[in-house]
Amino acid sequence: MKIVVLGVGNTLLEDEGIGVRAVEELQQRYVLPPEVQVIDGGTAGMELLESLEDLDKLTIIDCVRVGQPPATVIRRIDDEVPNFFRMKISPHQIGISDVLAALTLRERFPKHLALIGIQPKSLECGIELTPEIAATMPQVLAMAVEELRNFGVTVVEK
Repeated sequence: MKIVVLGVGNTLLEDEGIGVRAVEELQQRYVLPPEVQVIDGGTAGMELLESLEDLDKLTIIDCVRVGQPPATVIRRIDDEVPNFFRMKISPHQIGISDVLAALTLRERFPKHLALIGIQPKSLECGIELTPEIAATMPQVLAMAVEELRNFGVTVVEK
């Protein structure tokens, strides 16, 4: 199996960095088997294409605007994810939307896809998450681990 957990976002814009911070913490807190690759995608776009080809499972963790109160955590799966990225635009989401479209065109789209999204409180310049968004980290990590376990992956807390 080929599985990727991808955290995306800009760590220089407060809550925009939640995806990157989440994958950092996932690697620090859990032992993952070799078939699971954790990628800090930052604000990358098409540079991620090869890493995301022909996956059995892709889970994306990202800051998203969903019109809900700050710190709302959402989950979207499979066909909902590309549609979601086409509608919810931030600079790196354009890149992710392009990557997902390219994977489709190349017939190398992941077999299973999930998005764990967090509504930001602030996108101001700053390298720390706001307290409200930082407080979602346990929920975000639990959802990422649940995605892996539901796919049959053994995840062990360190």
